[in-house]
Amino acid sequence: MIEKPLILIANDDGYQAKGLRKLVELMRSIGRVVVVTTEQPMSAQSHSITTNIPLRYRLHEKSNDYMMYICNGRPADCIKLGYQQIMEQLPDLVVSGINHGSNASVNVVYSGTMGAVIEACMANIPAVGFSLDCYDSDAIFDHVDDYVIDISDKVLTKGLPPGVCLNVNFPKFSDDAIKGVKVCRQAKARWAESFDKRKDPMGRDYFWVTGIFIEDECEEDTDIYALNNNYVSVVPSHYDWTSYSALKTVNGWFENNNFDIK
Repeated sequence: MIEKPLILIANDDGYQAKGLRKLVELMRSIGRVVVVTTEQPMSAQSHSITTNIPLRYRLHEKSNDYMMYICNGRPADCIKLGYQQIMEQLPDLVVSGINHGSNASVNVVYSGTMGAVIEACMANIPAVGFSLDCYDSDAIFDHVDDYVIDISDKVLTKGLPPGVCLNVNFPKFSDDAIKGVKVCRQAKARWAESFDKRKDPMGRDYFWVTGIFIEDECEEDTDIYALNNNYVSVVPSHYDWTSYSALKTVNGWFENNNFDIK
């Protein structure tokens, strides 16, 4: 009998999130599942980790080939604890999400969902982040089932290049069926923030950050184009932030420098 793959799941929307429950349901159909999730929503935590308070986790649910643990840390903490402390062997696959909200374009920089994925990638564990372009806590996820399973199966059977993970984003549910999958690059976009300044009862200033998302490009080979045109976007991503195209240029700045180090 062939043993089912072992799958570690994390997210950044907390253990009660509908997207997490959907991902658990789908992964349990193909493998043995361990979930390590955050106690509270931890959106926009990026790759932050907990260093100034003790990390704790507790078993929340358990059944055949399935366990869910709740952690007081952040998404990247959940991955670290999951494969280093909770699990007796490395997982065959890490999946994160399904996030309530797009992680396309620059959103990937802020994403706790993708922070968990990058953490797994750094440990050479195949990893995929799944996100839905809808922030509603009661969002509809039923149109993503086949794609989540297919993408996960492909990663399990084909593997990923070393240091590479996948950032997968789904369009919001609509009456029109998803057109398919586009493997694409990260679009150039940005958040234009503004700060709603208020005063507390003691007369001290405080701020709520708000803003709008500005799409600086929407070329056909980008994730933003894919989502806007009802495709699933798949962006191969990595944690090496080196700008290889700029190495020669920046190196040229220092070729003639003779530093007198004393």
